[in-house]
Amino acid sequence: MKVLFLTIGRMGSIEDKGLYPDLLRYFKNEGHEVYTVSPYEKRTGLATALIEDNGAHMLHVSIGNITKCSIIEKGISTLQIESKFLKAIKKYFADAKFDLVMYSTPPITFAKVIKYVKKRDGAKTYLLLKDIFPQNAVDIGMMRKSGVKGILYRYFRRKEKKLYAISDRIGCMSQANVDYVLKHNPEVSPEKVEVSPNSIEIQDMTITEEARVEIRNKYNIPLDKKVFVYGGNLGRPQGIPFLMDCLRAEKNNENAYFLVVGDGTEYKKLEAFFEEEKPQNMKLLKRLPKEDYDVLVSACDVGMIFLDHRFTIPNFPSRLLAYLQSKLPVLAVTDPNTDIGKVITEGGFGWWSESNSTEDFSKEVEKALDSDLKEMGEKGFKYLEDNYTVAKQYEIIMGEYR
Repeated sequence: MKVLFLTIGRMGSIEDKGLYPDLLRYFKNEGHEVYTVSPYEKRTGLATALIEDNGAHMLHVSIGNITKCSIIEKGISTLQIESKFLKAIKKYFADAKFDLVMYSTPPITFAKVIKYVKKRDGAKTYLLLKDIFPQNAVDIGMMRKSGVKGILYRYFRRKEKKLYAISDRIGCMSQANVDYVLKHNPEVSPEKVEVSPNSIEIQDMTITEEARVEIRNKYNIPLDKKVFVYGGNLGRPQGIPFLMDCLRAEKNNENAYFLVVGDGTEYKKLEAFFEEEKPQNMKLLKRLPKEDYDVLVSACDVGMIFLDHRFTIPNFPSRLLAYLQSKLPVLAVTDPNTDIGKVITEGGFGWWSESNSTEDFSKEVEKALDSDLKEMGEKGFKYLEDNYTVAKQYEIIMGEYR
């Protein structure tokens, strides 16, 4: 079977570690022929190119900048992606007849591309719904439903509905996502919406005690405190102002140490916070190379997830999987609409509080300090093995097409 995958995420190699390379590599190892289409942003200076990579056909399309740029530049580039992808597919994959087309959100502007391949090849189509846009932008104030900005919202909402309509199956990250899609899009048949969670090729990322000591010494992190780590994007969706409130509330906690690692649009706010407050039991680190970051996380004790309290859509951050691979229990601090907190607490490998109360956050921190973190970490790893493997997601996706 020929499988085509479309994404605006970086796809360096089929052998990389991550949600999509792991899944596509599994498809390839199961005997399917894998084709991918992904972007080369303008800043790279790279031209559109088709590369053969360990049995996968990887088409990299030159587009405008969509990351680390102004909202206007990102908007213009996003609107142009659809036509550029379509042109590239017609040129480079003209002779390929695809059986299955998979694609992830963001963006929601792939409908014309999907429709073209579906009609040309009679392909089945599968949407990996990772982002419910434009509502997520409305939730955190980046877009409005009324006024001049409402025009943009309505444009993208039409695009979203077209993408749902052209998709034979819609795979959602959790049950709350399934419920949300069906509630707000009554024209979508419940039969084509299913839970198809974030998944990875699982590795045991734990490290030895000697390595833990070495890593903590390298980054000047104390050995005698429980380390709570937040790693990843530091942007509006993560509710950085509330994260800073939580850190401020924990400045005098003598048993806990808080580590923030990442980058994003809100990084400078955090940087200013650390410069002004000078907390002694906390550290801020700029984004690290993936290998360094993975080892650093494994040297910590509790992983943290933050989401802005204004969200009405049920986000389900993939960073959960990284923590579970390192056998870290997880403290989720989120809006009440996501079910990630329910998954964590019912699974017995973490704690949850709403992202509107620093008092509740501090209570959960104390619970964590009093818990058997090793036992909870083992529970989390077992939950990962039982629920979030690429083998399981492969079976979900292929169930419709066998």
